[in-house]
Amino acid sequence: MNKTLIIFANSVKHKRHCVAGKDVSTKEWIRTVGDKNGCALEDEQTKYQNPYGKYLVKPLQGMNIEFLDKAPLRHQPENYIISSKIWEQKYRIEREEIESFLDNPSNLWLDGISKNDRVKYKLIQNNEMQVTQSLYLIKVNDLKVDKQDRRARFSFNNTSYCLKVTDPKIQYFDNSKKSYYLVISLGEEYKEYCYKIVATIL
Repeated sequence: MNKTLIIFANSVKHKRHCVAGKDVSTKEWIRTVGDKNGCALEDEQTKYQNPYGKYLVKPLQGMNIEFLDKAPLRHQPENYIISSKIWEQKYRIEREEIESFLDNPSNLWLDGISKNDRVKYKLIQNNEMQVTQSLYLIKVNDLKVDKQDRRARFSFNNTSYCLKVTDPKIQYFDNSKKSYYLVISLGEEYKEYCYKIVATIL
């Protein structure tokens, strides 16, 4: 199956790539993975073709991608396994166009018992907490970034968050903007928790 995505995240995961975007026809999230276990992608798997050559995919690009199958996990229901076919860039959107793709969750996976930067995995395993999507694109007005510690502090719907940043461009963070768009991702299980991650800062 072929889908055209607006790429909103190409973050670092185990020295590989976690690439995700929104289907242009439905605006639903798709997380590109290498297998049914949600394996992150190698450099070569995240390259696209355009008339000028092959390049690593970047946020805000419109990308045509071929998928083999859907492979949802309890904590990441948007996973799709990619084929070996090289991706094709169709176009690119501008920053002001991001608004039409925003999500509007009431909170960022607050489970009522854990710190705000994590979710107790057992709650997901036991269906006590339903993860209907593991990616959110949100807008914030009070972002503070610690480049050395690779952490982002912000508030969303009256709740404060301090999350790890996996955006590879964090060292180029520009603090002059009045507002920022963030891709927040729910990561894989680690020591009984799924941690919340800032995958992209736009």
